[in-house]
Amino acid sequence: MGKRVLMQGNAACVEGALKAGMRFFAGYPITPSTEIAEMASLNLPKVGGHFIQMEDELASMAAIIGASSVGVKSMTATSGPGFSLKQENIGYACMTEIPCVVVNVQRSGPSTGLPTSPSQGDVMQARWGTHGDHPMIAISPSSVTEVYNLTIRAFNLAEKYKTPVILLMDEIVGHLREGIEISDDKVEVVEREKGTEINKKGYDIKDGELIPSKHLVGNVKYNITGLSHGLDGFPTNNHDISGKLHERLMKKIEENVDDIVEYEEYKLDDADTAIVCFGGTARSAASAIDLAREEGYKVGMFRVITVWPSPEKQLRELGEKVKRVIVVEHNYGQYLLEVQRIIRNNDCKIDFVGKVDGTVITPEEILKKIKEVK
Repeated sequence: MGKRVLMQGNAACVEGALKAGMRFFAGYPITPSTEIAEMASLNLPKVGGHFIQMEDELASMAAIIGASSVGVKSMTATSGPGFSLKQENIGYACMTEIPCVVVNVQRSGPSTGLPTSPSQGDVMQARWGTHGDHPMIAISPSSVTEVYNLTIRAFNLAEKYKTPVILLMDEIVGHLREGIEISDDKVEVVEREKGTEINKKGYDIKDGELIPSKHLVGNVKYNITGLSHGLDGFPTNNHDISGKLHERLMKKIEENVDDIVEYEEYKLDDADTAIVCFGGTARSAASAIDLAREEGYKVGMFRVITVWPSPEKQLRELGEKVKRVIVVEHNYGQYLLEVQRIIRNNDCKIDFVGKVDGTVITPEEILKKIKEVK
């Protein structure tokens, strides 16, 4: 049993976070993510949680790292300019293996750009925004229901892999209102496992393992540093120890892509043309495919849900199956670069539909490209 309600995407994000066990939110108002902070401020006290409006986005990221490091599931939300400010501390969370969720409701840029307009211009920043080589998980919803479900999944992935996870939304989905089923049934939630005594190792990792078996937070004292460190948590200049640390941080994501990666296929069974897209653009893409099918074009959609790490195996197989791929995204061609990197089949032509003027890509614009490249 449950209830069906009309809900905004940003509100569904908060509902999903609470269901996943979020009990701390720190943030700073910024369009088009502000409703997430507003809803968190209203609902967290009802479940014994805490909300803090920080002085800026950098401090917001620092605050959720601090809360998570003592055992509280934590989240922050922002948009493009604030996401830029969070990057140094996102890198810190990657290095220290502190789980948390960062929501980025993308808007048109660069700089302050068009604050109320749709964009997907932070794709590469989500992967490479912070300095150095680092692991990253970023997932992108395309409906209000999926915002709810993927927010829960973002928390689960953060807890499982001991890393920050980015919920890469866009203004289209964040401000969209749709009917959504809020079920009373239990959902799968990865709980935080807390230590109960001082562990001198700091990071409880057995030989050959990639992920700490438990995150030693709460009642356990251990050293936390953004410097290269050993299993005791203390800084080291030992190149062998540092090398193994960085390699392990990358491998814990790279070697678990089958568990992390999620995608959707739509009408691809007989398709000779595939639209690759993610987030809010998938809605226009699906409509364009339906219109194209009515005119006899064999078109399907490959929707990337886990943007990072990329679904490389599936995209490579797609490139062997279809004659052409059209990448559709609200930017100047960021994920296009990733698709071009992955699909190396010279017989598969890759085209692009993008937009950077703050308006929505329409089904008709995608349909026009389908007909042009046919």
